[in-house]
Amino acid sequence: MHRSIIHFDMDAFYAAIEQLDSAHLQGKPLIVGWDSARGVVATASYEARPYGVHSAMPMAQARKLCPQAIIVPPRRERYLEISRHVFGILRSFTPLIEPLSLDEAFLDVTNSYELFGSAREIAQKIKTRIRQEIRLTGSAGIGPNKFIAKIASDMRKPDGLFEVQTHEMLDFLHPLPVTKIWGVGKVTAKSLQDLGIKTIGNLSQLPKQTLVTRFGIQGQRLFELSHGIDDRPVNAQREVKSIGEEETFAKDLSDNDKIQTVLLQQAQGVARRLRKREFTAKTITVKVKLAERLGGGKFRLYTRSRSLPSGTSDASEIYRVAALLFQSVPRKTRAVRLAGIYTSNMESEQHVSQLDLFTSSSQTNDKRQRLGKALDRLSQKYGEGVVRYGGSSRPHSAKSEDPASLRKDELG
Repeated sequence: MHRSIIHFDMDAFYAAIEQLDSAHLQGKPLIVGWDSARGVVATASYEARPYGVHSAMPMAQARKLCPQAIIVPPRRERYLEISRHVFGILRSFTPLIEPLSLDEAFLDVTNSYELFGSAREIAQKIKTRIRQEIRLTGSAGIGPNKFIAKIASDMRKPDGLFEVQTHEMLDFLHPLPVTKIWGVGKVTAKSLQDLGIKTIGNLSQLPKQTLVTRFGIQGQRLFELSHGIDDRPVNAQREVKSIGEEETFAKDLSDNDKIQTVLLQQAQGVARRLRKREFTAKTITVKVKLAERLGGGKFRLYTRSRSLPSGTSDASEIYRVAALLFQSVPRKTRAVRLAGIYTSNMESEQHVSQLDLFTSSSQTNDKRQRLGKALDRLSQKYGEGVVRYGGSSRPHSAKSEDPASLRKDELG
């Protein structure tokens, strides 16, 4: 089946926004990031890139490469605001959109021809609207699959548009270096060079079995991509608004330690589900139903919510906030019939990891995410409950914060 895929990528997104908002920054080498000993570059303007400055580079190194660069701190909310506008424009052309980051996405426009014209016309309309409505530029790559479209979007940056049709695919691919293939880093590139493979065309000449023997499952993928084969669909997942767990107890619980244990288990379950979907959540809500009859078979129900400065999928953080919220419920001595934890205000992990470049806690957040995913793999292999977070067997005290400062929503 013929497909038309667009890979759309905004140009130097964060730096471009800063230059848009501040005229004195326009045309000057600009670095967005925290100017600290452990800071990293979130992005660099096109004026700074010829000096070798690039994303995720240590700020100290970037300063040496381009000492005249202007360094500005990131403005997360502003970038999210512009990102929402960009994606609103993209969604006006097709519902089949797979976000990759705040400023990058795949679009399947195969079924959009009758409404909006060819893929090239659609890409041009997207670029025009972004320029007119937001006063920024983006680059589009068009191809018969995601692999080709992604490479194509880099060919004319910035403000580019490059299309590769099916009959041009191999002529386009084969002169390119093997490092253009997803997953081919320094180690794999070195292994391929040892086999005399420098270009994608060289790679396509190797038998599939040779690649599978040498690289395992990755060898199969290398063979397919070297021939332009990429059947992955554009993954337009339905938006998830909340993820949570709750439990109605067989017997009402009065023991606070037992309730805290339930909350801890729920926090771990919710965190695991967030990571599985590659989401983080900024808002945490605790739901508590007390053994207090209101009439008509109803019981007293409370919810307590709190929003965090940034999204999390860390069980210990979710539990810390949930324990605090639970303490704010005016329970007195009444038993609990039901308890639950819900998370909302979701963001994709890709968005958050990108924005984490802006914060001094990015290394800690990254370690927590990697730890959580490692524990998920162990739990999947050996069973849930076998692997536990250190120090999680006892309820966490949340007395250091004032429950009165939390947003309260009481439901009768």
